[in-house]
Amino acid sequence: MTMAPVTTIVLLNWNGGEDTICCLRSLARVLDSSSRVLVVDNHSTDGSVERIRKEFPQTELLQLSSNLGYGGGNNAGFRRAVETGAEYVIFLNNDTVVDADFCKPLIETLQRDPAVGIAVPKIFYFDRSETLWYAGGEVNLTTGLIRHRGLRKADAPEFDRAGTTGYATGCCMAMRSRDFQEVGGFDESFRMYAEDVDLSLRIRSMGMSITYVPSSRVWHKVSASLPASPLRKGWKKTLGTLRLFRKHRAWSAYCLYLLLLPLRTVASLGEGVRMKRSKQVKQGEGA
Repeated sequence: MTMAPVTTIVLLNWNGGEDTICCLRSLARVLDSSSRVLVVDNHSTDGSVERIRKEFPQTELLQLSSNLGYGGGNNAGFRRAVETGAEYVIFLNNDTVVDADFCKPLIETLQRDPAVGIAVPKIFYFDRSETLWYAGGEVNLTTGLIRHRGLRKADAPEFDRAGTTGYATGCCMAMRSRDFQEVGGFDESFRMYAEDVDLSLRIRSMGMSITYVPSSRVWHKVSASLPASPLRKGWKKTLGTLRLFRKHRAWSAYCLYLLLLPLRTVASLGEGVRMKRSKQVKQGEGA
């Protein structure tokens, strides 16, 4: 009898114990003899580690001595996953909840086609369960366009077609361990934002593709890991995106991005106002 490949789901936590525990509860429906979870704690100071260990004593928890950021934390988790025999790895944000069958379609996609380097699920907003956050990604290094397909749209049959997409989101991506090693892992110089696009571009430069797998479904508490002002979030995104363009020598994209930066700033402020109003409405409904 052939043994199923070992898959490790790497869950990165930083001062997000409540979200991580919620995610682990959803993952409990997913795990079987061929899959396991590794929680990587990025030097939390909010008691996350104690809370997670109390509720999930059987889940391995890797404590880091300093906050290594998204890329560094996930790279550390990957090294541990390989030490324990992982053939496949799924990087999953802790501020997510997953469908009971989310894992299998991603791994089967990688098993079927050796040319696929990354498999990604359909991702919805957590608080709007039928509204899309990610149904594939578009990236153009000439114009500087980087965006999620289907963003803020209601789910529809057009988003149920699997196929090649431009980039994977770091919210959830599945890879073979050997491919992640060969590509060199996440570039830790990004710290936050754009490291997922960078990894995708490097995978594509190896002649491999990124496949969108809509039968795998995840719900995302968008920006839970960075709940500060939209301006701060926009600034971090700007730094990451400009670093991406410099690294890949996308100079036209770099210039266009700077030219349109004032418009993006206004859009970020508008998004902040919309989020605030949405929370106020929900609080009013719950009163």
